[in-house]
Amino acid sequence: MTKQNILFVASEMAPFIKTGGLGDVVGALPKALKAHGVDVRVVIPLYSMIDYTKHNLHKMMDGNCVQMGNCQEFFSVHTTQTPEGVPVYFIEFNKYFNRNGVYNEKNIDFPDNAYRFAFFDRAALQVAKDIGFKPDVVHIHDWQTGLIPYYIASHKDPFFDQTKTLLTLHNLPYQGRYSQDIMSYAGIGWDVFHPGAFEDYGMVNFLKGGLRFATKINTVSPNYAREILTPEFGAGLDFLLRERQKDLSGILNGIDTALWNPSQDTKIPAQYSAHTWEQGKKENKQALQSLFHLKERSETPIFSMAVRLAEQKGIKMLAGCIEPVLQNMDCQFVIMGQGEPWAQEYFGALPKKYPGKIGVNIGFQPQIEHLMDAGSDFSLVPSLYEPCGLKQMISQTYGALPVVRSTGGLEDTVLNYNEHYGLGTGFKFYDTTPKALYNTIGWANATYFDRPQHIGFMRRMAMDKNYSWDKSSRDYYQLYQRIGVSY
Repeated sequence: MTKQNILFVASEMAPFIKTGGLGDVVGALPKALKAHGVDVRVVIPLYSMIDYTKHNLHKMMDGNCVQMGNCQEFFSVHTTQTPEGVPVYFIEFNKYFNRNGVYNEKNIDFPDNAYRFAFFDRAALQVAKDIGFKPDVVHIHDWQTGLIPYYIASHKDPFFDQTKTLLTLHNLPYQGRYSQDIMSYAGIGWDVFHPGAFEDYGMVNFLKGGLRFATKINTVSPNYAREILTPEFGAGLDFLLRERQKDLSGILNGIDTALWNPSQDTKIPAQYSAHTWEQGKKENKQALQSLFHLKERSETPIFSMAVRLAEQKGIKMLAGCIEPVLQNMDCQFVIMGQGEPWAQEYFGALPKKYPGKIGVNIGFQPQIEHLMDAGSDFSLVPSLYEPCGLKQMISQTYGALPVVRSTGGLEDTVLNYNEHYGLGTGFKFYDTTPKALYNTIGWANATYFDRPQHIGFMRRMAMDKNYSWDKSSRDYYQLYQRIGVSY
């Protein structure tokens, strides 16, 4: 059996640089694949925010050259290894990556993002050639790497003559749409500037081109793979995805169970398991209430929400019902996140209006997120759409039962509460209205008080679920095989 050579190319990778779930996936999946005997390498940009010393980076090559469409660019390559032995290569090009942000600064996108990632895509392939790593599959992620399938398919480089491509969609609405000015620099031919490839209402769409030329496509949950075939969730690309449906699949993300494990978590005051959750949750709840200046009442259920304050995450639904909840229900809330200014202002003002009932942290602190899951009873994930979502899986691992809208990966990973049998791992709703969220919060809250034995059953059931990367990495291993990797 021949070892698989897999090259990951992505715009971020935890723990080096991360803005969201993409970074988590690229940080965790290669490690899990290596455990299956895959020779996996990762290429990312060398952003100025990456801690060079902490991660033991060192320069390995200088004066590397890549031919862009209308010029040559020279760059350097730095490298390190993860603790598991996965080699990571960092492309140093200060013109594009020496900035205070990955994609934007102060929520304003960099105006040259098209140039930044067109260069990165070509340079990443050049790195593979320069280190002599001939990949069976180049595994790319989202629009930032969407040009790579086209480059491999169109340039006919003998080095990549057996190389296939897999494009993973983490968030379809983000597509990388730019003016035609990029075509000369990126080297995109006018023969592919049409609605079936890169052209999108007169603009160049990086992701659309990736979808056209990638060997295979996958999303980060089976249900989202079905949803994006429809106009409602297809973000204008559903027609192309339907054309390529036979090449489309869904593989559920995993979570890093070394990081997210309540029985070993040093970031929380009291560790606990599925069998010792009662005392552990009680102690962590007390610490959470103290931190957020809530009334310290162990019998009061806490709903937590650690989320990017963006419309996708259902924050308008929550804004439309949270005050009636606080006024009419015996419960408490803790919210942490940052994002849209109106949301930061609105939610940030609630603790003064409802002292002792709600605490809000505008910003994001990982240690607090751990305590929120360990100390809360319910976790809110009311997303309008959710390709996969990690929050609901993490929360279940900690025995915080998710309250979710049934969409994407939320549908795949949360078993709705069955009142007759007392089983389930969370509470689902379907409509995108404040009333639907209000009623579901009320359902969860009433269950907590009226059927506490059911809550206990559900906690244990949720905590016993296995969301590790082991199964998902095996699914990817098999997908690489189907793409045409030789064994």
